[in-house]
Amino acid sequence: MMPSLDLTLTAQQQKFREDLRQWLASSGLESWRAEMARKKTLEERFAHSLTWQKNVFEGGWAGVAWPKEYGGRGATLMEQAIFLEEMARAQAPPLANVIGIGLVGPTIIACGTEEQKKRFLPGILSGNEIWCQGFSEPGAGSDLAALTTSARRDGDYFVVNGHKVWTSFGWVADWNAMLVRTDAEAAKHKGLTYLLIDMKSPGVKVRPLRQMTGESEFTEVFFDDVRVPAANVLGDVNDGWRVAISTLMHERNTLGASLHITFARQFRQLVERGRTVMKNGKPALEDPVIRQKLAQCYAEIEIFRLTQMRALTRVDKSGVPGPEGSILKMFWSEYNQRFQQVASELLGPYAQLTEECPDAPDGGQWAYGFLRTRGNTIEAGTSEIQRNIVAQFVLGLPKSY
Repeated sequence: MMPSLDLTLTAQQQKFREDLRQWLASSGLESWRAEMARKKTLEERFAHSLTWQKNVFEGGWAGVAWPKEYGGRGATLMEQAIFLEEMARAQAPPLANVIGIGLVGPTIIACGTEEQKKRFLPGILSGNEIWCQGFSEPGAGSDLAALTTSARRDGDYFVVNGHKVWTSFGWVADWNAMLVRTDAEAAKHKGLTYLLIDMKSPGVKVRPLRQMTGESEFTEVFFDDVRVPAANVLGDVNDGWRVAISTLMHERNTLGASLHITFARQFRQLVERGRTVMKNGKPALEDPVIRQKLAQCYAEIEIFRLTQMRALTRVDKSGVPGPEGSILKMFWSEYNQRFQQVASELLGPYAQLTEECPDAPDGGQWAYGFLRTRGNTIEAGTSEIQRNIVAQFVLGLPKSY
């Protein structure tokens, strides 16, 4: 059962927020933000995010919840959530190594050897080594344990062959946190191993996948007899499923930590647009149907914020993210699709204009946002998978066969 909601910050947490705000105020954030707005391509925005991450790292704010001995601040998970909220509130550029800091790093801290921690964690925080995650495959996305990419032991190495897909940051990553099959005879959840693979290794081929937004944020990655040192196994051989679950829980609990702030900002922006965009001869905001839909969006943002706080209360008390993160992931991904639909209805034909058009509202963000949200209910686990997790591990319902 989830704990009662606690909205009260401790003195330590309040000081953490104040210290962070002071650093942001002295970081020249306005120029960082303005420069990001001028970046037009995915590559340009990533390069700027990487420079910003190095600035955050030098300021001592990267990996705030990581232990101090590994370069973090030793902050609590609640303070990490405060960090994400304040970054979103300040509209700071995103950190380039988001997968490394939010997913892979915490998994290495939890499951890695001391040698692995010393080798990989500093480069993750500094941004010197960018990470991607190699889980999904063409025939094993929602059913992750059905993956077929194989790793055969050959002395001190594993030889990897297979094909991964939907690999975010694969086009720029230095390292890949991968799940592979090392025992074809074992039950599908039992024969998996978690490997850390150098993307510069011979036999690794990356092919971008073009999305409907026109960008290629993720890729296909092919592995042809790629030799990976056995020392790069994270956890134990054939125990990769347990390690992967740690990664997935961090993913689902951290991805939405600050989204309620972004959603609230977009909501206010859309309301202002509704005062000037005309619909049936009147400002769109006067349309009773539009007003009702906006009211529903406002209520859902607040519901999401409070549910997020309740989940953070649980994590703060237990120290471990749980399956409740699936509730949050499912909620924000489906809400964002509904909200972007409302934005399209309010803006009418203008909602289709992209940034190349001088008449595009808000630089074309609404056209881009509508298209991009189509992937929200697929990435980080589909809504169908999230519902199964909630049913089985939160509500305690029996499996459906």
